[in-house]
Amino acid sequence: MLRVAVSATAILSVALIAVSVGRVDNAALLVELCTLMLGAGFVKFGLSRQHYLSLDSIVLTAVYVLAGPWVAIIASIFGYAAQARNPVPLIRRIFNGAQRVPAAAAGGLAYSLVGAPTGDAALRAVPHVVVATVAATVAHQVVNAALVCMVIWIDGKSRPLDFITQVVAPTFGPMLGYGCLGLLLAVTWLGGLGPLASLLVLVPLVLARWALRQYEVERDAQAATMRAFIQIIETKDLYTRGHSERVSEGVGMLGRRLGLPEDRQQALEHAGLLHDVGKVGVPTSIIRKPGRLDDSEMDAIRLHPARGVELIGNIPFLEEVKSAVLHHHEKFDGTGYPAGLSGTNIPYFARIIGIVDAFDCLTSTRSYRAARTVDETLAILDQDRYSHFDPDLVDAFVSVIRTQGWQAAAAEQPAPDANLSTGIDHDDLSLGSGGGASGSAAGPA
Repeated sequence: MLRVAVSATAILSVALIAVSVGRVDNAALLVELCTLMLGAGFVKFGLSRQHYLSLDSIVLTAVYVLAGPWVAIIASIFGYAAQARNPVPLIRRIFNGAQRVPAAAAGGLAYSLVGAPTGDAALRAVPHVVVATVAATVAHQVVNAALVCMVIWIDGKSRPLDFITQVVAPTFGPMLGYGCLGLLLAVTWLGGLGPLASLLVLVPLVLARWALRQYEVERDAQAATMRAFIQIIETKDLYTRGHSERVSEGVGMLGRRLGLPEDRQQALEHAGLLHDVGKVGVPTSIIRKPGRLDDSEMDAIRLHPARGVELIGNIPFLEEVKSAVLHHHEKFDGTGYPAGLSGTNIPYFARIIGIVDAFDCLTSTRSYRAARTVDETLAILDQDRYSHFDPDLVDAFVSVIRTQGWQAAAAEQPAPDANLSTGIDHDDLSLGSGGGASGSAAGPA
């Protein structure tokens, strides 16, 4: 079915191009625009941290205004030439190129249905052209997304809904904005600059995105430094190695399911990574102690969220994660620490981290017990909803794990000590006021 779908898309694309060639009446302009599309296809920049856009998408909007839908259909395939070099399977390469043509045709059809003029006449009807280019951009995105969803559904390796929520939805607004840049390119072209308009419009855009990328590179370097710091902390206990990385990954999975904006998603993943950073100030003897903690040892454990906030307090871009680090051991029923917050008074990120923190803890080996299975742990989370965890977030997390699976802690963790029978988990949210563990998430007393 996948081959049939890709073949049908390719045949439709060839037919559209064949029809378009016969409708072009300005060969010189066609060559100029195809050349511009070809060059633009080689230039990519970050639309977001996860998604990239090549300049040909902007140029295509300008082509609708400059020369109309038929030229846009032909030019659309030239923007793919740069990507054709990527080492991907042949069937995927054919589809990636072919699906551009129907999408461009849909945009051209929308432009025509709005009735906006093309060429020099567009300068005398700019408001009309603005509406038409917005309609063309929307139609182009919708058809492109529909074709991709079709092959995803047929292939069965991922869900079309995930593609829509994780790719289409976050990029829809920015793509409309860049469509306006395509209109600006067309207007300056028609205003007398001709092909030089591409330098005036596109070069500043590329330079601005390059400068922003340098800032992102700096933030990535800071994140790498934080990860190295966390790894040093986790060497205190062989049983917790990789815990913070897994929590960061887990909260990221849940955040994407919840549809968080990109900036919030990134902040949440940072908070997951840093939630236990305050343990650097907890004596190693306490962290490694397999038995029940006394009151003074429990006090030391309870201080680690506040110490974590102190450690990250001077890093500006981590401002919004402080409350999550401070309150990730609060419980939904108000019996947690350090502030005894309850329900939705607990910061949203802290509620998310609390679930994933407990989940990774329970699916990891500890000195006194073997790791629980994913199914056992999900049952515990469900049992402790309302008492320990936000019930709505538990439902969402269970759905994520059921759908996407979970990579538990590495098998090289030491085996549990058979001589220990005390069911205490120093990482668990279920640490009670008596210095030991309480609740089903803590295991048998």
